[in-house]
Amino acid sequence: MNIIIKNVHIISPADSMDTTGNIYIKNGVFSEPFEDTAEIIDGTGLCAAPGLVDLHVHLRDPGQTQKEDIITGCKAAAAGGVTSLLAMPNTVPTVDTSETVRYILDKAQNADAHVYVVGAITHGLKSRTPTDIQALYHAGISALSDDGRPVENTAFMVNAMKKAAELNIPVTAHCEDPYLAGGKVNEGKMSEMLGVKGMPAAAEDTGTAREIALAEAYNLPIHICHVSTATSAAMIRDAKKRGVKVTAETAPHYITLTEDILSNRDADYRMNPPLRTEKDRLAMIEGLLDGTLDAIATDHAPHTVQEKSDFVNAPNGSIGMETSFAACYTILVKSGLMTISQLIDKMSCTPAKILHINAGTLAVGKPADVMLFNPDEEWTVNPDKLHGKSKNTPFKNMTLTSKVKLTICGGKIVFNEK
Repeated sequence: MNIIIKNVHIISPADSMDTTGNIYIKNGVFSEPFEDTAEIIDGTGLCAAPGLVDLHVHLRDPGQTQKEDIITGCKAAAAGGVTSLLAMPNTVPTVDTSETVRYILDKAQNADAHVYVVGAITHGLKSRTPTDIQALYHAGISALSDDGRPVENTAFMVNAMKKAAELNIPVTAHCEDPYLAGGKVNEGKMSEMLGVKGMPAAAEDTGTAREIALAEAYNLPIHICHVSTATSAAMIRDAKKRGVKVTAETAPHYITLTEDILSNRDADYRMNPPLRTEKDRLAMIEGLLDGTLDAIATDHAPHTVQEKSDFVNAPNGSIGMETSFAACYTILVKSGLMTISQLIDKMSCTPAKILHINAGTLAVGKPADVMLFNPDEEWTVNPDKLHGKSKNTPFKNMTLTSKVKLTICGGKIVFNEK
């Protein structure tokens, strides 16, 4: 299918584009202007940007498809303008064999987004036996991580970092000291008020410190997942000044919400790392603005309504792909803290660079992944209208500004809010 998007505000920081014009798509890639038969899309009043690249997604497939699966997860992605996503390995079974990697990639061929697979560093994410990274790479993985858990065995982590550098794929680190962690909410006033065990900031900070130390000692790259504390952001900032090869992401909920919202005892607001204090929230925004935090990723973590109905015993995690751009636009762009171009860089261009994939651009000849959005449209998040299987969004009933209207992935229209 050939497509021409006419009279649209084109914003693509990787291509130094911020102009009004037409976008041409031919045979699945961005093209020079042509006069062939094409589907015409009127982009008047809309913005076009490279499809978002989400570095942190749990698709729950294989093994927990009652929560989400590859097809439904990618439908949710498309509805949020996400055209590429990195699928974490804590599935059932864990992504620690070539067979599981191939299962995911085969199923993803018919999905509405490009799925990149994370291979586990240790079997079963148990930090006891390292996986065959070379075999996983040949099966098709694009990154390494034990996300869902930290890699407790430091030697295994160093080996994974060395091997990943040879293969030119990132290691994404879940930074957590398991001996300090295990609580339900941020340790402090809210854990005391609710009478539940807290997760101290120190659990995350000690994990972050270790990964930075390894990256510096061995001169190897590391990517820090879901940063939520002011101290971790400060350590990453300091490490970057010293030339350490560290990149980092935070999530929309960490720049939008604080632990205070948990006073309602709603498990949809429980995730790991947990929502922190206002000081931490402001530190995440500062980190995005000064370049300490390179990317925004969702940590999309679906769970069933039944699982989330028990505040204390519910699993951690919240969904996020359909609301990520709007939530970040509302907090960062509408407030004047950031330009649209800077936000797109954090959610598309830079994540593509970290993952070393052919995305985050509208350049001629590149895969035609693009989202169209109305920057002025206000909408209220209704969980029942979201496209994934699970509804555990921390943005429910919130009014956000900016709405994804149409998503094209590989030259195919995969979402169209008519």
